[in-house]
Amino acid sequence: MDSESARMSSAAEAKFRIDKPNSQPRAVKVIALDAPSERIVKDLASAPWQRATFLTASAFSGTPKKGERFSMDGWLNDLAGRTKNLVDEVDTADLVVMVASAGENAGAAAIIGETCSLKHVMTTALILGGASLSDETLSKMLAQLRPHVMMLVISSADEYIKDMLTALRA
Repeated sequence: MDSESARMSSAAEAKFRIDKPNSQPRAVKVIALDAPSERIVKDLASAPWQRATFLTASAFSGTPKKGERFSMDGWLNDLAGRTKNLVDEVDTADLVVMVASAGENAGAAAIIGETCSLKHVMTTALILGGASLSDETLSKMLAQLRPHVMMLVISSADEYIKDMLTALRA
């Protein structure tokens, strides 16, 4: 009797092989939600990436005042400061990674998360500064992010983000 490896290498099994290269790198959008995380995202962007786009949402001012219209434009920017449309960015993404610093406002996560949900795009959030946080500060940040992401990571080291993006083939 042939071993499993020998059988899988046979001509009879060859018709079941996939003759395509490994999957393409993911199209990842990395979005800084606040000013402190923006610095880290800008540092990350200087590394060589395959299909990662780095954006900032630190200009997000929250929900509009009564009687004002909400705009999907004007608060999401690329690192050069050019305004980007959230829906357009999510349309071209396989994964959206939101980066937030503990103790800051992550209000944009709700809009980003809802857009990703509607477009069936995977979402992840990274909270920076996990080791030095009080339980209360961490709980507030978790409450802002948890309802809007599929995966949530608390990181004590900024290098974790780079390692995670590398593992995700960004």
